[in-house]
Amino acid sequence: MIPKPPPREGSLGFLYIPPYRIQGISIAGEATVIQAPELDVCFDMGACPRAALASKYVAITHGHMDHVGGLAYYCSQRRFQGMGDAKIICDRRVAPSIKQMMAGFVELEQQVTPYELTALGPGEETQIKNNIVLRMFETDHTSPSCGYVVIEKRSKLKEEFVGFPQEKLMEIKEGGTEITRMLEIPLVAYIGDTAPGAHLIHEDILKAQIVVCECTFIDPEHKERARIGKHMHISDIAEWISLLECEMLVLTHVSRRTNLAYARKRLNQLVSNEHARRIAFLMDHKSNRERYEKQREDASERESQLAGQQQNL
Repeated sequence: MIPKPPPREGSLGFLYIPPYRIQGISIAGEATVIQAPELDVCFDMGACPRAALASKYVAITHGHMDHVGGLAYYCSQRRFQGMGDAKIICDRRVAPSIKQMMAGFVELEQQVTPYELTALGPGEETQIKNNIVLRMFETDHTSPSCGYVVIEKRSKLKEEFVGFPQEKLMEIKEGGTEITRMLEIPLVAYIGDTAPGAHLIHEDILKAQIVVCECTFIDPEHKERARIGKHMHISDIAEWISLLECEMLVLTHVSRRTNLAYARKRLNQLVSNEHARRIAFLMDHKSNRERYEKQREDASERESQLAGQQQNL
């Protein structure tokens, strides 16, 4: 008998959570790369699917190979494809090791791949788009680790000046009085690999519109394994979800050995229907495809209704 061809590579996980797409690959111990295209950022780079190249920022949570294995290739390919230098953001504690890794590739290839590296400490931030920053917070894993929150900053008129005519506002401002305040809106929180703990109850995370978090262990008997490896167990998710205000909690980093239908069943046993509707597994292609098709149908229906209303005017 002739040998079988190699297995086909799986497609990227994909969720549309208006106005953002969350897409990528995340399999525990193999590879994690999560992209938010509208925000021009990837979180981790354990592999480098072609779609990830479009984002010029990559925020690294920790140094495990399944989260950094594709980093040098990502930097090289962006340069090779004429897409500009990659911009790496990382925990200050791992920055020297990332530099050392990239230097090793220079020695191997005998050529230099330019990139920019921004190292952050807890609470520090860097701008990734106009009025949008990436803020770092520490997590608790088996190696130095962190997570990030994408925050939009909006300037808003202070309440005591609402309704003032423009000329009066200019007069007050020129007199040295600050008439606006900065409003921070957490858009996406990305947790990375971590044990549960107080770091997950930060206000930026609790108020984020979208939260992306690992959930490596599902089976009830695997709680101790989760604790030893400093990972999240689905029972931790069940306790945490009631505190989150997010529209969607996206679970990643599930083991390939875990059947996603079983994972969803366990989740439904642990949380209310209301909370279950706010939780999706990134790599649950079937459920996510059905969700997206429903979104398309609803969008098409709204467009038809709008067109009908315009014809009646």
